[in-house]
Amino acid sequence: MYGLGAMIFRQLFDPQSSTYTYLLADDQTREAVLIDVVFEQFERDRALLRELDLRLLYTLETHIHADHVTAAWRFGQTLGSRIVLSKLGGAEGADLYVDEGDELRAGSIVLTVRATPGHTNGCVTYVVFDHGLAFTGDALLIRAAGRTDFQQGDAATLYRSITRQIFTLPDDFLLYPAHDYNGRTVTTVGEEELWNPRVGGEANETDFVGYMCNLGLPHPKQIDVAVPANLKCGRPEGGLRAEPPSWGPVTHTFAGGTEIDPHWVADHRRQVTILDVREATERTGDLGAIDGSLHIPLGELQQRVAEVPRDKPVVCVCRSGRRSAQAAVLLEKAGVHDVANVTGGMIRWRALGL
Repeated sequence: MYGLGAMIFRQLFDPQSSTYTYLLADDQTREAVLIDVVFEQFERDRALLRELDLRLLYTLETHIHADHVTAAWRFGQTLGSRIVLSKLGGAEGADLYVDEGDELRAGSIVLTVRATPGHTNGCVTYVVFDHGLAFTGDALLIRAAGRTDFQQGDAATLYRSITRQIFTLPDDFLLYPAHDYNGRTVTTVGEEELWNPRVGGEANETDFVGYMCNLGLPHPKQIDVAVPANLKCGRPEGGLRAEPPSWGPVTHTFAGGTEIDPHWVADHRRQVTILDVREATERTGDLGAIDGSLHIPLGELQQRVAEVPRDKPVVCVCRSGRRSAQAAVLLEKAGVHDVANVTGGMIRWRALGL
């Protein structure tokens, strides 16, 4: 939360591309925005929105990324959020194209657009003045700056963007980049002005351009896939979207698991294998056991996974839904793809009178 008052704030991370995704929301209106969403993290981020009871208004892109595919189109299709991009980004399919000085609102939260080209033509920084925050994308990184050797990059332009648009913010403003490759999460304007080895201290434009033109970095691994996809806001070829599991109303949790409502399980018992992972003594206790359920205690599941039938989806259950959530993870790792945890476990099952 970082002590941000009425604003809900989360910094999320994709380990494959070292991308940060940011969630900002008004804790009264529950209106939210996401900045720099990642295609593969769509289910994680949607689950967080659901669990925090937030309504997504916008997905914001700081620029056209070359290292991952955006999830903006997926969010637009499923949650009705609007896709926001720079007017200079060159992408098609956005709902709103922004430029210098434009503002976006989510409840009381106001994000002001500052144009910061140089890494790409369409790079922007989103500033939240009321909370002393700025999201710099790849323009300014923590003790670094976005590379300028491809995708309309220009080192002199980036120098001017950083010094005129970011370093003119108050020194104590917190800066959140789109990436970090060393585990760093946040910096400040003052820190980067002083300690950034590329653009800080006494560095002038000539110093910066010389530094950036001699980085010698390898070509981004995903650029041939990511850039064409992101120029369409992440819309897959043919416009097809990934379908949810067809066997039942499975939902994904922010923790990375899958869950299913006990009412549905009760109504479709013959269509699934119910796996009870409690200890044997628990099945004869106050909460009882579901008729016809298969019993394998969680501690024995890895050794006995071959006993779990594969002809039907598997729903796991325990006392509270905690152990069975782990059982579902173990089964997925063992190759059981149609699997989910019964939400709330036997406590909720009993409370619902099932």
